[in-house]
Amino acid sequence: MEAEKMIEIENLTKIYNLYEKPIDRLKESLSIGHKCYHKEHYALKDVSFTVNRGESIGIMGINGSGKSTILKIITGVLNPTSGKVVTHGKISALLELGAGFNPEYTGIENIYLNGTMMGYTKEEMKERVPSIVEFADIGDFINQPVKTYSSGMFARLAFAVSINVEPEILIVDEALSVGDIRFQLKCIEKMKQMMKGGTTVLFVSHDVNAIRRFCTRAIWLRHGVIEEDGDVNRISDKYLDFLKIGEEYYDEKKNEDTAVKTEEDKEQEEEKLAKNVIAEITSFKVMNSNNVEVSEVDINEPLNIEVTYNVYDENIKKPVVGIAVRGMDDDYVCGLNSLLDNHRVDWKKGENRITLRYTQGMLAIGGKYYFDVALYDETATVPIQYISVVKKIAVYSGYKGEGRYIIPHVWENGGNNEQI
Repeated sequence: MEAEKMIEIENLTKIYNLYEKPIDRLKESLSIGHKCYHKEHYALKDVSFTVNRGESIGIMGINGSGKSTILKIITGVLNPTSGKVVTHGKISALLELGAGFNPEYTGIENIYLNGTMMGYTKEEMKERVPSIVEFADIGDFINQPVKTYSSGMFARLAFAVSINVEPEILIVDEALSVGDIRFQLKCIEKMKQMMKGGTTVLFVSHDVNAIRRFCTRAIWLRHGVIEEDGDVNRISDKYLDFLKIGEEYYDEKKNEDTAVKTEEDKEQEEEKLAKNVIAEITSFKVMNSNNVEVSEVDINEPLNIEVTYNVYDENIKKPVVGIAVRGMDDDYVCGLNSLLDNHRVDWKKGENRITLRYTQGMLAIGGKYYFDVALYDETATVPIQYISVVKKIAVYSGYKGEGRYIIPHVWENGGNNEQI
């Protein structure tokens, strides 16, 4: 059975005209020759995606990526320059809390006003008022003009109205920090109930872990276009890698992933190896426990790192093999070598092979990592051959913890041990 579509966005584009000076706008409007004084800025460019009923989608991206713009277009606050947005069902939006409230009206009057704006009749809102008043929990101020409210009371009422009108689509933009801790917990619990009840949710936040907790799918916007769309943990890992290393370096790394060596490059490498080569690494494989080569692994999946190397000069005493793992931001995650582990390496003329086993998996939080591999002298000081970024691998951890590693651990509760 085909899923019911609640939001359909097709080739959505939003362009703002940017002027260097305010007077340029007037000059342009009065120009007989239609001279252009502005530059076009694409807040969104040819964005397309659909949201099905009951989906909880997190939208992430740095400031200026188009997150708030797309929500405002969906809710009708902004008009697109081109493209199409179709929504099915009542929408409640937590964009700017209290937008549309009349400061001269009382809290109760504003509840009815907002209900009318959403298309509810007075009788329908009358049924909802008690639950909204109870949720806001601002006491007798509910009968006072909202211009007398503190900012906290104003936000509580606005949140209570938006979240208690039984919307089919709920849109939340960085609005979960209103009120005290008890009210925040109440808001979060209410959102969870709505999600379980089938409410479709679009959630924008700079807190990636909050998106992991609430959503199953994520959309990463970058410069007004969709960079990634998919499983929330996979997209979150890629986005966090991007935040660690920055825009320019991220693009460089991405280009490296897709780069293909030409035949000329390969010939040059072969020529270099033919000159005074003591040994050369010919193969580096990352394999699972079934010895199948992989480029994506689960955090706890045991791995076999297989290095094949050709020896041309046997006169190296106690050679050392080293393997290092680094993050996309070049953070040195783990470096192991045969010298430190007191393992004797085979060094016979011709082809040799050695395997390093990660018996409990990478144990590193989800993201992309790369391997360096090297052949050293017996002190692990002089590199016979060192290859940087010999292999890249994506680790998927789900949302099991935060930081860089998941340390094997045990929780104890009244003496009952639970192994994690």
